[in-house]
Amino acid sequence: MRYFCNGYRNQFIPAMRTGPRDAGQYIKSLIELGENQHLDFKFEINDAKKIARSFSAFANTGGGKLLVGVKDNGRIAGIRTEEEEYMAESAAHLFCKPAVHYQLKKWIVEGRVVLEILIPESKRRPHYARNETGEWTAFVRVGDQNLQANRILVDYWKREGERMGILLSYGRVEKALIGYLLENERVTLSGFTRIARTNRAMAEKLLVKLMLMKVILMEITEKAVYYRLAPEAS
Repeated sequence: MRYFCNGYRNQFIPAMRTGPRDAGQYIKSLIELGENQHLDFKFEINDAKKIARSFSAFANTGGGKLLVGVKDNGRIAGIRTEEEEYMAESAAHLFCKPAVHYQLKKWIVEGRVVLEILIPESKRRPHYARNETGEWTAFVRVGDQNLQANRILVDYWKREGERMGILLSYGRVEKALIGYLLENERVTLSGFTRIARTNRAMAEKLLVKLMLMKVILMEITEKAVYYRLAPEAS
């Protein structure tokens, strides 16, 4: 799977007023889609720190939904305690920085309660959560995985709302990158530094500028991060 990159109040929505058949059809139609870029299943929420990574990833990457009380294989198990609602609240407010806006809906399906947590794409990205070593890290959603965003993407998110113009000189390094991508589909950061004979810091700054100018697209896969010319630039 690939991902291409070119102040809030949380809302609690009680169980829907539709009939049990409608609720069941809705939830089952989501489950049939399987876990994907914008949908994740959770049997339970027993670790607010860990679930915060999903909040961060969805908020940073187009938004998404968490279905809590659904196993990875799609079987509806239902939540076992209302504590899961408070765990979601803790994940969004205590273990995400800045806090992530979300909506929570409760559905009764086959006599079991399923929580649907809707996380819209944020205008305040990047949102950070703690990684496995305890460091604040921004996450990005790629397919059905939450991956750590690299420094280039984080800097891009920080600057994408800026109104100031971007100053770019078209010198040797820039020519080397554009020339390579005119003949090749994509390049990694390490490949770029090698081709242009430049250091990593300078390469990162240039890629951020070119992404902001819509000249370069970032392509994130589970194995590597690539950079390619935007269609309008090629």
